Amino acid sequence: MRRTLSLSLALAATAVAATATPGVAAPGVVMPGVAMTGLAVEATPDTVRWGGCPKDVAAPRLECSTLEVPLDYRHPAGRQIEIAISRLAGEKPSQRRGVLLTNPGGPGGSGLGFPAVLGSSGLPQKVLDSYDVIGFDPRGVGRSTPVTCDLTTEQQYRGNFPPYAHTAADVAREAPNARAVAEQCATSSTAWMLPHTTTANTARDMDRIRVALGAPKLSYLGYSYGTNLGAVYATMFPKRGDRIVLDSNLGPGGYDITAMRMFGRGLEDRFPDFAAFAAARPEYGLGTTPEQVTAKFFDLAKRLDAKPVQGIDGTMFRGFTFDRLYVDALMPEVAEFWQALDTDRPVPPVPLPPNIENLMASRFYVVCGDTRWPGTVREYQRNVAVDRVKYPMLGGSTAGIGPCAFWPDKRVEPQVRIGDRGPSNVLMVQNERDPGTPLAGARKLRQAFGERATMVTADQGGHGVYPFGPNTCANDTVTAYLTTGQRPTHDLACAAQPST
Repeated sequence: MRRTLSLSLALAATAVAATATPGVAAPGVVMPGVAMTGLAVEATPDTVRWGGCPKDVAAPRLECSTLEVPLDYRHPAGRQIEIAISRLAGEKPSQRRGVLLTNPGGPGGSGLGFPAVLGSSGLPQKVLDSYDVIGFDPRGVGRSTPVTCDLTTEQQYRGNFPPYAHTAADVAREAPNARAVAEQCATSSTAWMLPHTTTANTARDMDRIRVALGAPKLSYLGYSYGTNLGAVYATMFPKRGDRIVLDSNLGPGGYDITAMRMFGRGLEDRFPDFAAFAAARPEYGLGTTPEQVTAKFFDLAKRLDAKPVQGIDGTMFRGFTFDRLYVDALMPEVAEFWQALDTDRPVPPVPLPPNIENLMASRFYVVCGDTRWPGTVREYQRNVAVDRVKYPMLGGSTAGIGPCAFWPDKRVEPQVRIGDRGPSNVLMVQNERDPGTPLAGARKLRQAFGERATMVTADQGGHGVYPFGPNTCANDTVTAYLTTGQRPTHDLACAAQPST
């Protein structure tokens, strides 16, 4: 069951569940406080040679290739790594505007097959006609020079959330496990990638993709962690962005300690939707009012903390609930899971997904490498004491200690600071009750962008708005921007979609 904790952090993305040879030098990058200089590079004709895709992502019309990029952009002629890219080409060249680069979230999430997912899951035809939809595995992920932490099966099952800490002693008890993972990452066969597997370098890779595709500018559609990646790209390359859409937004600090602790708030924001759902269905036996369903949550969590059932403890129970509430359609699964635990019925085993070691490792590389985390057990003990009160459903876990507390400091540049300098070409779209990227964080990113951005909020729950959610106001706004360039003149609040 703990695999769901990994997925919700590393693949939190949407509401649904060959050789390339760039013909130009590395693009110049200038960031505040970073000595990264060079010449600006214009796009050249498409140099990518497209071919078939790997079997696990193969889909009709989806093409794949690879691209070489510098490991370290301070030394662009030095060691190169491979980035796997894909394309769902528009079928009406006369209507084609350009390329739409996509990212489904993470860090750690593979995006190679994502264009096909978008194409088959509701992306409007006029958007598909307007762009070649491009996917890629970010550096360190999947087929893009994958990283490892040599995680054991037990460590993989432990997932990305620390165990729920009820006391300061619980935090101290978890510290050796967190330290062990950090040390494994730092001594693995891919530890040479540690300083360079960052959001900033992935943004530079995105611009290399733009150049290789011969695109003067890049449109972008990113979800969850992909919003931070898009925000960083828009900051580092303000003149290279065309139409930037950020869906389910992290705060301006990306996946820092604030974002990790915000998961606790996210579950509190989202849970009333599930409580109302379960209360309206007494056949689950979880209560007939939202208050009773909420009480059942705490009752089950307490019982499972004291005595696991079928190998499921309180942390796993909390994590499964959090993960499945990303999607409205999975609420029956949550209710059935609770019901089985409450009545001691068999709970079907959930196997670890393929490539979870790389998924978790690449997430650690980025999350721990992008920002500095508190480095003492005492600080996490204080955070847990606060969040256990503020966000009792999950706060004792998400404020706890993890590998980032013991991460080796090998950063070669400061984190990119999101600001308001650049063209006004960002459209943010956000559910009001998003468990993974709460509205409070999205509002901080909106504030950081200033006049560069407009934000659309939808009165609905879950993680991911466009095009998977039912809110036509929000969906139509994004489609209009991608196809016509028209955005709302002011931030827009979309009312709840009436039930049909």
